[in-house]
This record gives sequence, structure tokens and C-alpha cells, in this order.
Amino acid sequence: MERKSKNRCTKMFLMILLGIFTLSTSMYAQDRTITVKGNVKDNNNEPIISGSVVVKGTTTGTVTDLDGNFELKAPSNGTLVFSYVGFTTQEISIDGKTTIDVILSEDAELLQEVVVIGYGSVKKEDLTGAVTTISANSLAKGMATSASDLLVGKAPGVSVISDGGAPGASTTIRIRGGSSMSASNDPLIVIDGVPVDNSTGIKGMANPLSTINPNDIENFTVLKDASATAIYGSRASNGVIIITTKKGALGSKAKVNYSGTFSVSTKTGTVDVMGADEFRQFVNDMYGTESDQYKALGDVKTNWQDEIFRTSFSTDHNIGVSGAAGIVPYRVSLGYTNENGILKTSNLERWTGAINLNPKFFNNMLSVQFNVKGIYNLNRFADTGAIGAATEFNPTQPVYMPNYKAGDPGNGYYLSLKADGKTPIDIGLSNPVDALESKHNTSRVKRSIGNMQFDYKFHFLPDLRANLNLGYDYSNSLEWKNIDDNSVQSWVTGKFKSGFGENETYSQVKKNYLMDFYLNYVKELNKHRIDVMGGYSWQKFYRYDSTGYPYSLDMQAKKGETYYATGKSYASENYLISFFGRVNYTFDSRYLLTFTLRDDGSSRFAKGNRWGLFPSAALAWRISEEGFMKNQNLMSDLKLRLGYGVTGQQNLPDIDGKPNNYPYMAKYLYSKGGANYYWGDERIQLLRPSAYDRDLKWEETTTYNAGLDFGFLGNRISGNVDVYYRKTKDLINNIFIAAGTNFSNQLLTNQGELTNKGVELNITGHVIETKDLNWTLGYNISYNKNKITKMLDFDNPNYKGIIHGGITGGTGNNVLIHALNNSYNSFYVYEQIYNADGRPIEGAYVDQNKDGVIDTEDLITYKKSAPDVFMGLSSQLTYKNWDFNFALRASIGNYAYNNVQSNREAYGGSSMLDPTGFLKNRVSSARYTDFKNPQYLSSYYVQDASFVRMDNISIGYTFLNIAKGLSSMRVYGTVQNPFVITKYKGLDPEFNNEGIDNNIYPRPRIFMLGLNMNF
Repeated sequence: MERKSKNRCTKMFLMILLGIFTLSTSMYAQDRTITVKGNVKDNNNEPIISGSVVVKGTTTGTVTDLDGNFELKAPSNGTLVFSYVGFTTQEISIDGKTTIDVILSEDAELLQEVVVIGYGSVKKEDLTGAVTTISANSLAKGMATSASDLLVGKAPGVSVISDGGAPGASTTIRIRGGSSMSASNDPLIVIDGVPVDNSTGIKGMANPLSTINPNDIENFTVLKDASATAIYGSRASNGVIIITTKKGALGSKAKVNYSGTFSVSTKTGTVDVMGADEFRQFVNDMYGTESDQYKALGDVKTNWQDEIFRTSFSTDHNIGVSGAAGIVPYRVSLGYTNENGILKTSNLERWTGAINLNPKFFNNMLSVQFNVKGIYNLNRFADTGAIGAATEFNPTQPVYMPNYKAGDPGNGYYLSLKADGKTPIDIGLSNPVDALESKHNTSRVKRSIGNMQFDYKFHFLPDLRANLNLGYDYSNSLEWKNIDDNSVQSWVTGKFKSGFGENETYSQVKKNYLMDFYLNYVKELNKHRIDVMGGYSWQKFYRYDSTGYPYSLDMQAKKGETYYATGKSYASENYLISFFGRVNYTFDSRYLLTFTLRDDGSSRFAKGNRWGLFPSAALAWRISEEGFMKNQNLMSDLKLRLGYGVTGQQNLPDIDGKPNNYPYMAKYLYSKGGANYYWGDERIQLLRPSAYDRDLKWEETTTYNAGLDFGFLGNRISGNVDVYYRKTKDLINNIFIAAGTNFSNQLLTNQGELTNKGVELNITGHVIETKDLNWTLGYNISYNKNKITKMLDFDNPNYKGIIHGGITGGTGNNVLIHALNNSYNSFYVYEQIYNADGRPIEGAYVDQNKDGVIDTEDLITYKKSAPDVFMGLSSQLTYKNWDFNFALRASIGNYAYNNVQSNREAYGGSSMLDPTGFLKNRVSSARYTDFKNPQYLSSYYVQDASFVRMDNISIGYTFLNIAKGLSSMRVYGTVQNPFVITKYKGLDPEFNNEGIDNNIYPRPRIFMLGLNMNF
């Protein structure tokens, strides 16, 4: 027994030793490092240069040399990962091999990337028009309240300018310049297949792109030339922006994404006005201590701009849930934004929601897309007039009235008093702080956009499909204004009677209904591919406006009596009915042809002019697919495009704030205030006829486009260049007409022509592509030249053009003109003469016609507000889990009229001391110009507003698998608008006001902390 026990122990010991030996051998084999060499080539047997070779699961790696060779040390039983931009990634086990050669195949999905276009989609390689696609991954990293913020500087030929830095500010988007002078220059915006209404709306919803939460966007597609836009016919002459939102995927598990930001906004600068001591000295130098001006000075120091601006705090949150419930992929999102502006009392509070369902039925033969988006906006708009008042208000006077007693005028805020020291100067400047606090201008906006789209492939003919799209765009808005009783503002506006103040409401309902139906047939036969589509579209627009004055004071009523105005309402509608078709033909994947035709009928024109036919054609040659391109490895993509097309315009300007849907019809409007007829004691409001043109017709824009798409080194560097020429004829234009020929001295009619011509370049480079370090640069530059080539249908040598662009100061001064052979929105001023020191001489202007008199005949077109060149540069750099991004852009050749200076420099007369007794502050440059009287129409105030602006800089870190259920979390910090480089003498060189700088809400500098989490 003892011997058997010893044998068992011996065997067990030997087995343990054998197990340890085997395990150690295995571990040695696993840990054994060998040198692996090899070569990486593509399908054409060409070497892959700078391809990535990484040991899977580690940070060990290298890149291939100029011949595609590589060498690195790796575990003998490890796995190598081979990757390169534009090619499918491969994983190969080492299994002790010391030599591994690899052939990488082109990424078919990348080559066949689908781009959404009008009424369908197309592979990126088959595009024939000028189209730019911007994915969510390349969008701006800064604060984005509106979807339009994401487009800034991202696409060549696309200019995006916000109307200052107010929360929810409106945005002006121009694609390849404006094509009209009086009609709309806004692009058509299509959100998930629904062309949205971008006509005049309630404040707080003037920008249709603010309808959609930026976090819900998958990508933008910008259609720029007529061959791409003509399928939309009407409203497409200014380009098309198609927005596609995020969707769920069939078979995917539920995923939750949260994104949130907290931001601090500060002002970047102030208008350079005189401080209290400087102003007091200036008044003393100019007028002396015994003057009325000096006696109007106070004894305090107030920086009025500091009093109206603040450091503000804002927050934004969005949560999205996506996945699939059985056969129904879904995505649901909710968002909340609370943005406080740097101008006191300005605020935007917004709730957004979106639902997307995209199931398929009958063996995937029927696809259904269901989209609903909703937004609820609450806005308080600060009175931007306070910005101008703060630059003028006497800095030696206090914010609050000393020795104030309850019931005194002004509710405690300082206001100018007459000589008796008791009576307010009711035409004086409003106290800037009171103007913000006592005026309540708010709005509530509810808007929803949605559609249901059915796409059915016929069972008996799968190449044929039918698509039905039913959509809507509905908004219900209310805006109200109120001024506190007895406030400074109420005295200045004349609404000072206790109990009445100013109270006005404005409500608006807008409805847009859509029905699109088309058939699409696609067939491939050998080297031939044909894609034919034809359809019908019906769209109705309805708008109802109502204005009320429930507590307004009737200035014509007897003293002490009140009048309750009943308000006015206005309803209007218009229709668009269209037939459209498109043919895409491809031969041998090399030669492509696209032909489009759309016939639009608009109810805004008389029957004889109601229909407009808009054709387009485009050719493309994929040079990179030719045989002579197969034996080279430099060019990976090369395609030449040529396009021609005609698009229409029927979006007419509003008249007196009302939609102009019946311009060809005789109609009557209520007369303006004061134009009444009295029948005894009864006041009767009159009707007045409006001017009209029964022959008004479509404005048409013809575009010629030539483009070249290119890619180098496996599309590691890719981009495109486009050259275009656009000509608009039959401009819908307001022109002056002879007295007695119609019911007004102006008429909306078809007269004039203008052209836009330009060049665009867009280039993207994947500078570094390794496992740990990746760097992508994107750059675009655009040049556009606008010119009015015809103004009238008859010769009139005395016709100067359309003078407009009202300014603050004087009476009836305008500084802009649409003039023949000039850019629209050119400045219209006198040419200033300067002394030997380069300073402007007061009242000295060039006598253009040499008649010895300076008068309106000496006014000239001088510079323009639109830039010649604008560009954008974006960078995305990642190192392991770190990321660093920035976006920068520039605008060159744009000028601005500095109305702040022109209205606040002169020191003589009422420009400084009003006859009623209150003083106005001056800008510091008043000592430089030394103008006694204002020189409003001097070219000196037309200043170079070119700039380079850093839009945002962002740095972040991504944590991976940090907790169960939390797959990733990114924490980042962003500085938005950190700096701008410009020669412009005003506060900000970029604003949306036809190039006139006055009371512009300045853009803030924003410091933001953000968090993204994926569950």
C-alpha cells in the first residue's frame, strides 16, 4: 500500500512538472517576438505608400515606405491590421511567419457612397452636378443653436452670416451670390424630403434651419449649379440645401446618446466712445466752461456699454435613442436649450423633439419613412436700440435718478429733464438700461415639420418603383410688445399715460402642405445603365397674420379718453403645381448624362404667365476609368463635369409686412394712419388702390458650370474645382414709374438683368492616417463677381438706379444703390478729399461732373458690401483618445458703411447738444476727423471690412468602456469666436444688414464645456 501510494505521488509530480513545462513553453511561444517584413500593394499591383500596419490590440505599428515595404517586431502568434484611406482594412494572423505580403482592395462602400439629391439619391461617383456633401463628423465643434451654424465655412460657394450675436438670431445664406434684386435670394431648404417655408415670420423663427436640432443631423447636401437644382424648378435659382436626419438601423440594439454643454459668453469689445473724463475735457475744449454744452454735463462716471452688457450663462441638452423594435428601426430625440445673450434681458428657451421610423414590408419591397419634428420656442428680445443709445448717452450722468420719489417720471431711471427740472424731455434719448428693462418684446413659436414617404418596388418588375411623399410644415406664433407704464421708454415713445403704456400683439399661422409622387425605373444592361424618373408635385402655402392693440392710446381721441383698437387680420395663400422628370444614363461607368425637365405652375402669376419650363443637362467623363489611367498610381479619381440649366424664381417680397401673393391683380389696401375721412364725428378709414402689373412673370436664372473632381494617392487627397456663370433675366424688381401711369410711383415688374461668375475650390487631405495619430485638413475658397447688366427695358440716361439703404442720422439719407454695370448693394456716396496728413477734410468732395457745385450729381457708386473671396479652413486631429479641432474662415473684399462713426463724430449743432438740452456722447475718433457737422454721405465711412475669424477651437478626450453599459464618453472644451483679424474700425466686420453697421448685436466670445455619452 505504501509503495503504491509513493508511485501515485511520483506520477502526479511528473504530471505537474509536465504541465508546467507545457504551459511555460506555450507562454514562451506566445511571448516570443519576431521580426515581420512584407509589402503592401493595391489591386493594380501598385505600392501603397504610408499605409498603416499595426499589431492588433496594441499601439505597436509602422507605415509602409515609397515601395510599399514595411518591417516591425510582433508576437509570433499575433495579428497584423493593414489599413489605408479608401481601401478595405485587412487582418492577417502572423502564425510564426516572418514575411507577409498583402493586397488591399478599394473600399466599395466608400466608392459607392450614396448622395441625396432631388427626388432620390445617386452614387457619389455618378454625380454630374456641382454638389457638396457635409457629414456630421466634419461639422463645427462649437456652440450651434441653429443648423445653419454648422454650415459656416464648410462648403465652397456658400456664405452664412448671422444677424449678430443675439440668441436665435436670423441667418442669411447665399449660394454663389444673390440672383435677384427684389425677390428672395434665399436657397430652398429641404428637410427629410419636405421643402420648408422660409418666408417672413415671427421674430424667433425667422431662420427655418433653427427648426431642427443640430444634434439630429446626419448630413447636409448643397446643390449649387442648375443641373443639380433644376429638378426643383421653382425657388431653386438660389441653390438647394438638403438636410438628412439620423435614423435607426434594422437589427440594431437600443443605443442611447446624450450630449450636453454649459457655456459662458462674454463681450469681445465695445464701441470706442469717450469716457466721462475724456468727454468732459472734449466739451471744455470745444465750447468752454461757460457754454450750454458744458452746463449740461453731470458729475458722475458711467460706462453705459458696461451697464447694458453682461457675462451670460447658457446650457444645451439633447438625448437620442435609436435602435429597432422588431421590423421597425427607430430614432427618438429630445432637446432643451436655454441661451442667454450678452445684452441684458435677451434670452432664448427652446424645446425640440423628433421621431423617425423607417420600417420595410413585403420582403423589403415597401419602405416607409415617417418623420415628425417639433419645436417650442420662447424668446425675449432685448431692444437693440439700447446698443446705439449706450454709445450716445451722456457718460457724466447716472443710471438711476438721484433723489427719486415714487410716482416721479422714469420709475427711478435717469432721464433728461427740461429746464424746470421736473418735465421729461419726451424726445430725448432713452436711458439704455431702462430701454432693456422696461420694454418687453417676447414671442412664443410652435412649429412642426413632418412627412410620411412610401417607396414601393413592384413585385412583377423590381426595377420599377413608386414613391409617394406626403408632408407638412405648420407653425403657430405669437409675439407681443409692452412698455412699462411711466418708464423712460414710455415717455420717449409718447406712451406715457399711466395704465396704457404700449401694448401690441402679433400672431401668425403658417401652413405648408406637400404631395409628391413619382415613378422611377432603373435598369442595367451590360455596360449600359439607365435611370428614368417622372413625377408630379403639389404644394399649398397658407398664411394668416393678425395684429391687435388692446390697450393703445388713441392720440386723436379727446384728452383723457381711451380707444381700444380692434386690430387687423390678413389671410393669404398660394399654390405650386409641378410636373418633373429626369434621365440618368451611364455607359461603361465612364460616360454619364443627366437631363432634367420641370414644368412649374405658380398661382402668383396670371394665367398667361403662370407656367415656367425649366430644363437642365449635364455631362460627366470619369477619366480615371479610362485604360490609359490604369498604369499610374498618382490619380485615384478624376472626373470632368459640364452642366447647363435654367431655374425659376417666384418668391416675391412682402408689402407692408404682408405676403404678396396676388401681384398681377387689382387690389385695395386700408389707408395708413392719418389718411382718414370724417363723416361728422365718425372717422372712416379709406381704401387705396395698389399698383400692379398684370403681365408679371417668372424670373429666370441660367447657369453654366464646368467642374473637375479629383483624388490623389487612393483619395488621401481629394476635392473638386468648379467654374460657373449665372445670368438672371426678367428680374422681379421694384422700379420707379411716371406719375399717373399706375396707382403708385413704384411698380413691381420684370425689368433688369444681372450676372454672377466665379470659381470654387474644395480640397480635403488626410495628412496622417495611423492607428494612434490621424489628421484631416479641409480647405475651401470661393470667388464671386456680381454685376447688374441691365436695369430698364428702355434707355434713360438720367436713371441712377435703385437707391436704398437707410441710415441713422439726418432725414431720408440712403447709402446703397443698385446701379447699372455695378454690383448690387454698392455704396452711393461722395468721394472724400483728404489733406496731406491723410485726414478727411470736412465738406470737401470730388466734383465729378466739373460743374463747380457739389450736389447729388456728384454721388458715385463706391465699393460694395459682398466679398470677392471667402474661404474656410478646418482641422481635425486625433491622437489616441485625444482630439483637437479648429475652424477658421476669411472674407476678403467686402466693405461696410460705419454708421456708428458717421452719426457720432461731429460735435457741432444738434449733433451733440440737442436744442432741448441733452448731450450726446461722441466716438473717440471725433478728435481725429474734427467734423463740426455730420458728413453722412462721405466715402470715408465706407471702410474695408475684410476679416479672418477663428470660429472655434476645441480639445477633447474620449473615455472608452469606463462602466457597464457606457461604451464611450467624450469630455471637451471649446472656445468660440476667440479672435478676429480685421482693419475695420467698427465693433465687428461681419453683420447681416446690407453692409450698414448700426446697432449691431455683437458676437460674443463663448467658453464652453461639453459632454457626449454613448450607452
